[in-house]
Amino acid sequence: MKSSRLLSASLALSAAAALASAQPPPRFKAHDMSRARPPVVQPGAQTLPVPPPSDAIVLFDGTDLSDWRSADGGPAKWVIKDGAIESVPGSGYLFSARGFGDVQLHVEWATPVPAHGKSQGRGNSGVFLMGLYEVQVLDSYQNDTYPDGQAAAVYGQYPPLVNACRPPGEWQSYDIMFRRPRFRPDGGLVSPARISVIHNGVLVQDGVEPWGPTAWLQALPYTAHPDKLPLGFQDHGNPVRYRNIWLVEKP
Repeated sequence: MKSSRLLSASLALSAAAALASAQPPPRFKAHDMSRARPPVVQPGAQTLPVPPPSDAIVLFDGTDLSDWRSADGGPAKWVIKDGAIESVPGSGYLFSARGFGDVQLHVEWATPVPAHGKSQGRGNSGVFLMGLYEVQVLDSYQNDTYPDGQAAAVYGQYPPLVNACRPPGEWQSYDIMFRRPRFRPDGGLVSPARISVIHNGVLVQDGVEPWGPTAWLQALPYTAHPDKLPLGFQDHGNPVRYRNIWLVEKP
C-alpha cells in the first residue's frame, strides 16, 4: 500500500510539473508592445535551396500540389509561380495531405517585394506544426511589431532570441525541430510540445515549450489530440511564397 501511495504521489508530482511547464510566463501579456525587441543580427550567407537528406519526405519540390489540401479537404487553392507556392488572399490555409508528429522540418520562404503595409500587415503568414503550433512568418526587416508576433516567434508566446530576418523578396530558411505534446490515455497532459528554430542559420528558438496551441490574444490550454496531424501554412492576405518544403520524421 505504501509503495502504491508513493507511486501515486510521484505520478501526481510529474503531472503537476508538466502542467506547470505548460503555463504562460507571468511577466508579459500576449502581444505586449512594451516587451523588449529581440536584437537584430545580420545572418551569414546561405546557399539555398538546401537539398533534402536521403530519408526526407519532400512535400513540395516546385512542381505540383498533390501533397496539399485546402482546409475543407478539397484541392489546394494556392498557386505555383516560378517553382514556389504562393498564398492567394482569401484562399484559406494550406494543409499537407498527410499528418505528422515529431519532425525536423525545412521550409524556405520569401515575403512580397516591394513591401506593403506595416507591423502584422506586412508579409504575414505562418507555419503551423500539427496545424496548432505556429512559427510566425512575417516581414520583420525594419518592421516593428509586437515581439511575440515577429518572424520566427512561437506566435503569441515566445519571441525569437534575435531578429535574423532578411530584406523582403529574399529567400529565407526555417529549420524547425518539433516534438509533439504527449497525452495520457485519459487525455491529461504528460509533457508539452517542444520547438527549436534555426532562422537563416541562426538559432532563434531553443527548445521552448508552448503552453498550449498558439492563438491571437488567447492562452489556449492543451487538449488531447492525435499523435499525427497535418502541417499547415497560413493565408493572412499577403502573397507570401514557399518552396523546398521537406521533413524528416523523428522517433
